[in-house]
Amino acid sequence: MNSFDSQERQEQSLKRRWQEKRLISNISPRPPSSLPFMAHSKSFPSLDNDDLVSAVVPPVTVVLEGRSICQRISLHKHGSYHSLAKALRQMFVDSAGGDVAETTDLDLTNAVPGHLIAYEDMENDLLLAGDLNWKDFVRVAKRIRILPVKGNSRKRRGGA
Repeated sequence: MNSFDSQERQEQSLKRRWQEKRLISNISPRPPSSLPFMAHSKSFPSLDNDDLVSAVVPPVTVVLEGRSICQRISLHKHGSYHSLAKALRQMFVDSAGGDVAETTDLDLTNAVPGHLIAYEDMENDLLLAGDLNWKDFVRVAKRIRILPVKGNSRKRRGGA
């Protein structure tokens, strides 16, 4: 056996493997809609938009400082900050036996009296709720934190 025959066999083997590989890759190309991370409405014909959003956007945790139990809320079910403020009021104020206040002038500043509404974004930064437009807030909020407003300590020391 000479070196020419072995080189020719090796070339034929490489050529055959290349052709087999090409045939295999052309047999069953995956269409883009079948990728698992692509959520197209055509891929889920039985789901409407609300079901699809609820499957994609998880509920966020609402933490009221000083309480050991957290609540969860689905932000995609609310259309504005006013609706969120109303839900937070029902969760933490009205459920505690407080009197039901009128909701016409309800916003995030007075949803839970004596508290500020803040949120943690995907980078774990703590930001004041209401600074972003609603859709961006729903997209980036990971956790809502309700923090107590601290009184001015100088007044207490000076008056005591």
